[in-house]
Amino acid sequence: MVMFKSLSQKIEGKNVKIVYPEATDPRVLGAAVRLHSDKLVEPILLGNPAEVEAIATERNWNIGDLTIIDPNNYDEFDAMIASFVERRKGKNTEEQAREMLRDNAYFGTMLVYMDLADGLVCGAQYSTGDTVRPALQIIKTRPGVKLTSGAFVMVPPNNDGERLIFADCAININPDAQSLAEIAVESAQTAKMFDIDPKVGLLSFSTKGSAASPEVDKVAEATRIAKELAPDLAIDGELQFDAAYVESVADKKAPESEVAGKVNVFVFPEIQSGNIGYKMAQRLGNYQAVGPILQGLNKPVSDLSRGCIEEDVYKVSIITANQAIM
Repeated sequence: MVMFKSLSQKIEGKNVKIVYPEATDPRVLGAAVRLHSDKLVEPILLGNPAEVEAIATERNWNIGDLTIIDPNNYDEFDAMIASFVERRKGKNTEEQAREMLRDNAYFGTMLVYMDLADGLVCGAQYSTGDTVRPALQIIKTRPGVKLTSGAFVMVPPNNDGERLIFADCAININPDAQSLAEIAVESAQTAKMFDIDPKVGLLSFSTKGSAASPEVDKVAEATRIAKELAPDLAIDGELQFDAAYVESVADKKAPESEVAGKVNVFVFPEIQSGNIGYKMAQRLGNYQAVGPILQGLNKPVSDLSRGCIEEDVYKVSIITANQAIM
C-alpha cells in the first residue's frame, strides 16, 4: 500500500526498537524477522530463547541477529523491579512487582518505560485489556492528556480517495466533553502521521443546534474545549455525518463552517457509534480499517487483534515505529 510505503521510508535505517512480548507466536516472529530484514525495526523478542529458536528453525528463519530476552532469566530484573515499584508509587509491593513482571506484557512495557525499547506491539495472544493495562499503569498518558483512545485509519478501496481517521472506536465507552475534546486533538495528530491534513468533525445526530438533548450539548461543549486546546487546528461540531462529509449537504446545514463537508477526522460521541461506524465502512464501503492505533500515551503501545495475521503485525509495527519518532 502507498500509505505503508511512505511510513516505511520515514523509519528506514533509524533503528527503532520495538519489543514483542509474544515472540513464540509464529505470526509475531515472522513479522519481526521481516521487519529486521527490511531494516525498518530492531525487534526485541520476549520468550524462552530455545522455544523462539525452535520456531524459527522449523520455518527456516534466520534470527541470529535478533535480540531475545527471557524475562525469567534477566540480569537486570532487580533494577526493573525497583523502577516498577517507584513508578507505581506504593500501589504494589516488591513481591507483587516481582510476580507481575514475570508477565511478558508488563515486562515489555517496563523495557519501554526504561528507554530500553521505543515501543511495544502486543495482542496476538493477549486481550486488549491485558495489553493496555500495563501501559496505563506504567507509561501513562502524556502531560495534559488524561486518557488514551483508539483510532482507526480508514483506507478506501484501491486507495481511490482520501484516507480517513475514525475515533474513538476502541477504548472509551462514553467519554465526557473534556475527554471527547482530547480525543479530537489527539486524532488530528494521528492524522498528521499518515500525511493527512486534519479537518476534525465532532459527530452527532444534530448539526449546529438542529436538535436539542444532553447528548448534543456534550458534543457542542467538546467542540468548544477542543478549539481552546488546539486553536490552530481545523475543528468543528456538532455535525451530522452527511454535513461533515458531503459538501452539498454542508452548504445547507452548516454554511458558515470552514470544516463541514471537508472532514477527514471523524470523532464519534461514544464508542458504540464509533465501533458501528467503522465496521459499516469496512463491510458496506469496502474500506480497510487499520488499527486500533492507541493515542495519548507517553510512548507508543499498539494492540493487535487475536485474529491477526503476520501482515497485520508487520503493518502495526511500522505504525508504532512512526509514533516513536514523532
